[in-house]
Amino acid sequence: MSVKPKKRFKTDKLIILASGLACTCIMALLFVFRPPVLNFLDSKIYDVLLTRGTHKAATNLPLIVDIDEKSLAEYGQWPWPRYRVALLLAKLHSAGALAVGLDVLFAEPDRTSPAILREQLKKELQVDVSFQGLPPQLEDNDQVLAGVLASGPFVLGFNFTHSSTGATGTECDVKPARVALLSGPDALKPEQCLHQAREMICPYPLLAQAASACGFFTTVSDRDGTLRRVPLLVSWNGRLYPSLALATLMQAAGIKNAVLKLGPSGAESLRVGQAVVPLNSLGEMLVRYQGGAGAFPYLSAADILSDRADLGQLKDKIVFIGTSAAGLKDLRSTPFDPVYPGVETHATIVDNILSKDFLSIPDWAPGVEFLSMVLVGVLTTLLLTWARAVWFTIPLAALAVGLWLGAIHVFDNLRLYISPLFSYLALAANFGLITAFKFWREERAKKFIHGAFSHYLAPAVISRIMDNPDALTLEGEEKEVTVLFSDVRGFTSLSEKLTPTQVTELLHAYLTPMTRLITENSGTLDKFIGDAIMAFWNAPLDVPDHQFRALSAALVMFDRLEELNREFERTYGFGIQIGVGLHSGRVRVGNMGSADLFDYTLIGDNVNLTSRLESLTKYYGQRILVSDAIREACGERFIFIEMDRVRVKGKTEPVTLYTVHTKSQAEAQAEELDAYGRALSLYQAARFDEAGNSFKECSSRFGEKILYSMYAERCEALQAQPPGPDWDGVYTHKTK
Repeated sequence: MSVKPKKRFKTDKLIILASGLACTCIMALLFVFRPPVLNFLDSKIYDVLLTRGTHKAATNLPLIVDIDEKSLAEYGQWPWPRYRVALLLAKLHSAGALAVGLDVLFAEPDRTSPAILREQLKKELQVDVSFQGLPPQLEDNDQVLAGVLASGPFVLGFNFTHSSTGATGTECDVKPARVALLSGPDALKPEQCLHQAREMICPYPLLAQAASACGFFTTVSDRDGTLRRVPLLVSWNGRLYPSLALATLMQAAGIKNAVLKLGPSGAESLRVGQAVVPLNSLGEMLVRYQGGAGAFPYLSAADILSDRADLGQLKDKIVFIGTSAAGLKDLRSTPFDPVYPGVETHATIVDNILSKDFLSIPDWAPGVEFLSMVLVGVLTTLLLTWARAVWFTIPLAALAVGLWLGAIHVFDNLRLYISPLFSYLALAANFGLITAFKFWREERAKKFIHGAFSHYLAPAVISRIMDNPDALTLEGEEKEVTVLFSDVRGFTSLSEKLTPTQVTELLHAYLTPMTRLITENSGTLDKFIGDAIMAFWNAPLDVPDHQFRALSAALVMFDRLEELNREFERTYGFGIQIGVGLHSGRVRVGNMGSADLFDYTLIGDNVNLTSRLESLTKYYGQRILVSDAIREACGERFIFIEMDRVRVKGKTEPVTLYTVHTKSQAEAQAEELDAYGRALSLYQAARFDEAGNSFKECSSRFGEKILYSMYAERCEALQAQPPGPDWDGVYTHKTK
């Protein structure tokens, strides 16, 4: 049983090497299929790289006009009357703003317009109201705002939805983007790769017609709710529409057209003036946030309206009007800040494009990540295989640090995100696996006895001996157990068709799953007797309801045998059949044998009776026979069909034999079982003539069976030589 140290050392090395390589292969599969939890971790690594420090805005052009809490307190709740918005826009235009993007939606007419108020009061309160001294051009606030929009570089905001809400108006005068397409013959079309909107929530048509341009402020957060990417173009009804940031930038810079480059996998880049913005396949741009809220200069809308602000700050600025007020809900979660004003995202995008300060994940990044993961997996496997623990700790730590520093260098200097996630997973998985193996190797010495004797004794027996070495004696105990015998029918003749090697392979393929079924059902394997199996339940440890567990295991053995026979038919050209005997009773169980060599087994009449039951399965043509002890213990959980009352060879007490069906099997054979039951009742009532005819009728109706033929012949014999008046229906078997 011993293993030479040198051979064991080589085996351990091979196990470590194979395990490490297998672990690397598993990482490769995870890389390909990318479960959501790994995408989540990848996003968090990106956030850590991005937020290692805050940065100032790269340009000094974006500026936020904030409808803040002070503005709401001073001028009232939002939405404000449109004339006040018009006044704000006019002040921004006169101050020299290059363009103004409105991160607000004016989807309906202004209900505070004097003309509308007059109509509402008349309709709802029957009150005629007139406004003395009000010029006609101020009767409609929307006309006032439209006039201002038409006079300057203003960009109206609108929203897209990705589900049907019924919000799209009958008129949508939103101007699409002027985008030229740069694509090869195998490139996807925009509508095949860009985000497809289901509905547009449009600005009020009067305002949309007046504005120089419109842009959507729809964002698409990642699964964790964090906004990292923003689409610059969205496809709707076959046309492309720009984001608010893109439309405002093009308005400010006087850029008439953008150029969208498409490839086989989707969008690749968008040229805006002299800047080429890298995009993912969906047309999304990674936003390089500069920090938390406040990275750009803010002016309160209230200060501008009340002339308290220095309007000189607005000259040559790209202005976005938005809100940081919590009640207006225009807040987003970003890698820097869980509560970030959405308007500042637009400013960040403009700043990124103007400074050409982009982050991207190139198409070849997954290839680099995969190669890095494989190299790390192979390197750590080789290191852990041949290096001692004292030597591999430092290289592994250096590798981990190097991966992180490399990711930082590429991120900061090349503006590329190459994820180290899977490389770290390969490193951690291999390290964890090898550490576990080394721990197992240390524990292996303690389990040597258990492993060495597991080929001879049941695991429960070994555990009991290890827990209590004093039990290793030849003494046993009397105990009620359930005993199972199974045997392959006609195995000798079947084995003549096979070579000795094939016989061995067949037995191994049959005995292995059968043994596992026994142990999985809390049984103890006693021994193999050629192709026969002897097993028992309720020893050495108590097994509650052991009769039921044993019978369940026996029935599952037949189901498993059907599966095995399909393979045996293909391999050997035939299948095998088995007979099972099952009985429960008191036996002597313990270590039996000599002082030098013994075996944990059981002896007693009940063991012999079980063996006789298995032998009788062939006589009655049944695959399983159980005793009345099993029937009484299992109750109505199975259907027991009485076969006979017999005295087996070597026994004087009669035993009732049963075969067993599941309830579904019994229901399928209900008619046959009823007919058989009536015939058996006639036999037991000594009405042999009627019984014989009934058994013959069973054969003709349900097919010739050993059981029916046996009883028909027995009835004829009893008719020819009737038994005495004291006949008890018990049949005595004179052979095994």
